[in-house]
Amino acid sequence: MANGNLFASLSEDMPEAIDETAEQISKEVDKVSNDVINWLDYVKSHIPGAITYILMVIVALIIFFVGKKIIKLLIKLIKKSFARTNLDEGVNRFLVSVINIMLHIILVIIIAGFLGLETTSLAALVGSAGLAIGLSLQGSLANFAGGVLILILKPFVLGDYIAAEGAEGTVTHIDIFYTRLLTIDNRLVVIPNGKLSNAVITNVTNEPVRRVELNIGIEYKEDIDKVKDILNKLAKDDDMVLYDRGVDIYVDSFGASAVMIGFRVWTKQEDYWQVKWNMQENIKKEFDRCGISIPFDQLDINIRND
Repeated sequence: MANGNLFASLSEDMPEAIDETAEQISKEVDKVSNDVINWLDYVKSHIPGAITYILMVIVALIIFFVGKKIIKLLIKLIKKSFARTNLDEGVNRFLVSVINIMLHIILVIIIAGFLGLETTSLAALVGSAGLAIGLSLQGSLANFAGGVLILILKPFVLGDYIAAEGAEGTVTHIDIFYTRLLTIDNRLVVIPNGKLSNAVITNVTNEPVRRVELNIGIEYKEDIDKVKDILNKLAKDDDMVLYDRGVDIYVDSFGASAVMIGFRVWTKQEDYWQVKWNMQENIKKEFDRCGISIPFDQLDINIRND
């Protein structure tokens, strides 16, 4: 009898349990279905935008590479145009560098506008970055400003021989930040333009002619007029001496053991060193031939035997 009651109870509770389970399963299925539908709707709504953005990026890359080619062609044409002008080579290089940078900045702004970025915000960002970089690179900016001043004022140009900042040599490059000199013994000297623009610069080759100046010592017993005639003949016989510009021969000073004779002649700037070396050698040979003594420091010792 007890078993009959148990089965009767189970038969009464089973439909209710099945109904509750079915209801829960139905709710879960509905939830999953709604999630899947929402995800599909999201994908459907965003896939076209993603595809469009990818296409825009691809087109932007194409614009970048085509723009690089166009900039390269423009720079080549600009270089050819500058080559036909009388602008200094250093100025040409500087202008080409500035134009190249500006064209690349314009290209970046065009690409940013194509991608939908706010160009005003981009300009503000570039300005802020420029200010931060400028504060951290004050020395480099001073060199840049110095390079601009050198290229505008032209205290020297490529090929000039200058002396500045304790160095001297031939100017081989005038870059935006540095100037490069090549010394006579083939050493490279790099000077920052900021220092160079504020330094005392001696441009040795700026003028087409230079004056060779020598001081020759003779003994007090020598005939000064004879010495002057010898020096004048040496200047007149040297083809590299510009004799028509005048020759100065004079008594410069009275030394402790010699009369110092000043001797000045003019020559082309490219012949300066050769004329100086030739004159010194020829003076010594001619003085020896004519018996004119060139004094030198000597010490006389007198020994006394008490």
